[in-house]
Amino acid sequence: MRINLASVFVDDQETAAHFYTEVLGFVKKHDVPMGTDRWLTVVSPEDPDGTELLLEPSGHPAVKPYKEALVADGIPATSFAVDDVRAEFDRLRGLGVRFTQEPAAMGPVTTAVLDDTCGNLIQIAQYQ
Repeated sequence: MRINLASVFVDDQETAAHFYTEVLGFVKKHDVPMGTDRWLTVVSPEDPDGTELLLEPSGHPAVKPYKEALVADGIPATSFAVDDVRAEFDRLRGLGVRFTQEPAAMGPVTTAVLDDTCGNLIQIAQYQ
């Protein structure tokens, strides 16, 4: 058994598609119309057949309070692995990305937390 799909709830799929591809550097895998929404997934260009991230619409009534509570408590919705947190932090900050946590070493991992512009905090992590 392996994970093939994970999701993050996004306020606007078009905004999310732009941020996750043009800013974070993922590539679209699927973009299928589903009524007013889309089945919209992205993957790492380093692993195009790997785990897909579904940019899932936030339409369900439970989503808004869930996301707001996570953000209020500073809890990331998900985490992405990077080779060098400091370099990625500098690259993304140069693109105008807002961080809520600058790079911080925590034992065997260094993390930083960013705002994805779609209602989520996202952690980037480098494992030693």
